[in-house]
Parts: sequence; C-alpha cells; structure tokens
Amino acid sequence: MAGKKRKSIQRKSPIEVMIAEKNPLLQSSLIRLFAADERFVLVSMAPDGERFLTAAENVRFDVGVIGWEMPYLGGRGVLEAFLRKERNARLIVYTGSSNPSIPVEAEMLGAWAFCSKSDPGANLLETIAAVADGRKIFPFVNAQRAVNDPLGALTPRERELLTALAGGITNAQIAKRFDISLNTVKFHLKNLYEKLSVDNRSQAVAFYLSSRKVV
Repeated sequence: MAGKKRKSIQRKSPIEVMIAEKNPLLQSSLIRLFAADERFVLVSMAPDGERFLTAAENVRFDVGVIGWEMPYLGGRGVLEAFLRKERNARLIVYTGSSNPSIPVEAEMLGAWAFCSKSDPGANLLETIAAVADGRKIFPFVNAQRAVNDPLGALTPRERELLTALAGGITNAQIAKRFDISLNTVKFHLKNLYEKLSVDNRSQAVAFYLSSRKVV
C-alpha cells in the first residue's frame, strides 16, 4: 500500500508583497518576476525607505522586501520604524552587499530574512514564500567577527568618505570630489557614524586613525 502524500498548505489568496528598491532597472525586473508567479501579487513599489514607510501606512501587505542602502532612509531605519510601531508585516532585507554584519543587524532589528541580490530571482521568491509561512531565513555568519569589526561594515563609498574625512576636507569638498550632492554626503556620513558608533566627524577620524595604528 502506497504511503499517503502529505498535503501542502494552500493559501487562500496570493502573498501580497511590497518592495523598496532604489534601482529603476531592478524595479522593472522585479515587477516582471512577480507577474510571472501567481503565488504573489506586488501591491506597491517604493524607490526609498521613506516612501516605503509612507506606503506601508496605507497599503495592506504580507511581506515587505527592502534594500539596505537606500536614499533618505536605509533598511536599518525602516526596520527600526517597524519595531517602534510594532507592525505585523514581515520584512526581508534584499541587498547586493556581501557585508557579513548586515544579516546579523537585520535579524536583531526584527527582519524575518536576508536575501542576496547575487542569488537567482527564484531564491527571492522562495524566501518570500517561506517568510509568509512563518519561517525565518538567514545565512550563517560569524556574528562575533561582524560585531567586532565595524570598519568591515562600511560600504566602499563610506570607506572613501572616511578616508576623506581623515584628510580634513569639508562636506562641500567631499561632494565636489565624488561628484555627489551635499545631501548625499550627509546621508552617507550619517550611516557611517551609526556603523562606527560615533557622534561626529572628529570621533570618526579618531576611530579611523586608531584602527590604522592597530593594523
């Protein structure tokens, strides 16, 4: 007698997904990806964290997919906002960064999963499906190493800015050197200070110089 097949859990409706993604090309790719899979319905697409939060106040969704480095408000800020408001929707951090500290920090801030943009699109879909079913998905990382190496948490641009700060140049000079706006400089520096657990430029420079002495 053949064994009975275990019945899979069938959802009554598609999984409603909302996304925060800054790259227009990737936005288009994600729209096509979700349109091709009837398990999901994409209810909203935001280009940054601030507009994601605004949409979240007005749009019902089951799972949110957010970037980590976004204009105006990054993934960290979005997760912190969700923690404060105790929202029920589940968030997945979706980023191209290979920084090992991001999955650790995301999980600590209440994210349900971490997914890399370097993985096939199907991996994102399966991660969303798993989260919708109540499972948390995170890669194995050496958490102690990630916590103890704040410089390793910096993006390439943030490293460049930290080196520039150590050279004593102003925000306006940094903007001109890297051909970015002054607001973008301030955005990067805010993230930089948070990652180094410092309050201002002088403390960031002191941290940088001390780390070079240790090395």
